[in-house]
Amino acid sequence: MAQDFEIAFVGAGQMGSALIRGLVRAGFCEPGRILAAEPRQEVLRPLLVELGIQAASSTAEVGQKSSTVVLAVKPQDVPRALEELAPALGSEHLLLSLAAGVPLRFLQTRLSPGVRLIRAMPNTPCLLGMGCSALAPGSHATAQDMNRARSVFEAVGEVVELREELMDAVTGLSGSGPAYLFLFAEALVEAGVRMGIPWSAARTLVFQTLRGASEMLMASSEHPARLREQVSSPGGTTLAGLAALERGGFRGLLFQAVEEATQRGRELGRELK
Repeated sequence: MAQDFEIAFVGAGQMGSALIRGLVRAGFCEPGRILAAEPRQEVLRPLLVELGIQAASSTAEVGQKSSTVVLAVKPQDVPRALEELAPALGSEHLLLSLAAGVPLRFLQTRLSPGVRLIRAMPNTPCLLGMGCSALAPGSHATAQDMNRARSVFEAVGEVVELREELMDAVTGLSGSGPAYLFLFAEALVEAGVRMGIPWSAARTLVFQTLRGASEMLMASSEHPARLREQVSSPGGTTLAGLAALERGGFRGLLFQAVEEATQRGRELGRELK
């Protein structure tokens, strides 16, 4: 097919726009070669004005103008999006679905048999080129398709390949993970303020601590527990703080958060009709 656009999006909400902005930031292609269909003008217009991407006149146009299509709508909006998109998709198309909880089999039953599908779960730090995405191929996806998907998501961060049955867990772990860390940062800043540190100073101390600790994790081959032990002197302040976190069930709460987010992802898939 004639490919007028390098990549095209159905939906440009939080995740879709983060990926679009990350791709433009990374120089994945010229902004004008990115097409997006998004009914909410207040969401789409900043991408058109600030980045210079192009707007599709309809969902169907996305499939007509690009062979690589990203489905970036909320799970409950997938059926309607597919109804509009399906007639424009054929065996020459690769569809990358970001819809949380939506299994590939649901997509396959609503599209032409030859459409190649890959389920993907990025996260919002892809906006800054620091995202992490998991990819799970559908039965018709080729090695070339996976390479294509990798080229998209590696432009905005790291990529792992997993079996599809693990994708809901990925949603609960790294897909929702930034929100867990934002809450942790919020609470830690508040804790500093309660101890008398001015808010602006507490913010700097916490954010830079999180950034530095993250860099240490990435740079080290050590298990995170080993890094924790290295800064936990016997009888010291760090151990006292860690003991309080353990008494409060910090570790167990994280387990529960990931488990419940994973379960909610599975429920979203079952709720589709």
